Amino acid sequence: MNMKPKKPFPQPKKQVQVDLKDAETMQCASCGNKIFIQGYVVKKISAIMSPNGQEVIAPVQVFNCGNCGEILPLGDDINELI
Repeated sequence: MNMKPKKPFPQPKKQVQVDLKDAETMQCASCGNKIFIQGYVVKKISAIMSPNGQEVIAPVQVFNCGNCGEILPLGDDINELI
């Protein structure tokens, strides 16, 4: 039997409660639709620019309007990637 004192159990972190009724529902800027489909823009990085010296295929997740297909703008950082 091990007689060493045991470490106390870590306390679970308190979860923040978010009420989605207070959250903004995003809409397509082109048609006003509120339903989006998850998609990907696929980027090819050449071996010259790749950190490991090999060609890389990198998917970038985007959300397309379910009605007109317009990509939902999520901010300048992601828009520069597309």
